[in-house]
Amino acid sequence: QVQLVESGGGLVQAGGSLRLSCVASGLTFSSSTMGWFRRAPGKEREFVAAISWNEDITGYADSVKGRFTISRDNAKNTVYLQMNSLKREDTAVYYCNAGTYGGGRSWHQGDYWGQGTQVTVSS
Repeated sequence: QVQLVESGGGLVQAGGSLRLSCVASGLTFSSSTMGWFRRAPGKEREFVAAISWNEDITGYADSVKGRFTISRDNAKNTVYLQMNSLKREDTAVYYCNAGTYGGGRSWHQGDYWGQGTQVTVSS
């Protein structure tokens, strides 16, 4: 049974930083492409960032490029999302995703999701 458990969300002022973590179990993490998606109030879930199994390939939504960094630690079965220079429009529930696929500017969700962690950015 695949489990993805996110943590690290919270309330932060605009311009601040947060680091999200996602611990995975029940899958071969070291060979899985991992991703982060988010759903803002009243909007559909959207792609944020993805990272290949060996960190060779990363991808970002245009809206977060240069501010967010995705990374992973295969020894800890953990993927991270470092979020800097946060804006109010980054407010959303952030979801960890396993099996994310794609490349370039086109990434798609995989089969497994975490429960989500709320990020709220205040002005």
